[in-house]
Amino acid sequence: MKILFPLLFTLILAAQALFGADEPASIAIKNKSSFNLDAGTRNPFWPIGWKATGKVASGSGGTNQGEVPAGAFVVSTITVDGGTHFAIINGKSMQEGQQFGLQIGTQIYQVMVKRIEDGQVILARHDEEIVVPLRRK
Repeated sequence: MKILFPLLFTLILAAQALFGADEPASIAIKNKSSFNLDAGTRNPFWPIGWKATGKVASGSGGTNQGEVPAGAFVVSTITVDGGTHFAIINGKSMQEGQQFGLQIGTQIYQVMVKRIEDGQVILARHDEEIVVPLRRK
């Protein structure tokens, strides 16, 4: 039995080399799927009841008209350690004095992190202050 298996395996390899092994047929794609969302349509992959917040824009363009609601910001973490204060706002790490662009729809608003306190972040935009509490679950 110990000799039979290696002998059988060798015979199969020799037969493939002698007669030539056929290449597997390639798979042809008939219909390629795609997924497109219209502007203002709710993404079906979001959890039920979840609301999208504004995202932090990388550029600093656009117009700065209108008020920014405090609900457009989500503060998930605040770190107050000695002289350095950090907060995670809309998924991005920010510190006091840092400016960033908040994109809501096609509008980009320039916002500055004025103060980071225990339990809340105070943002400044023009002459108004926006107080955003820490989101606790």
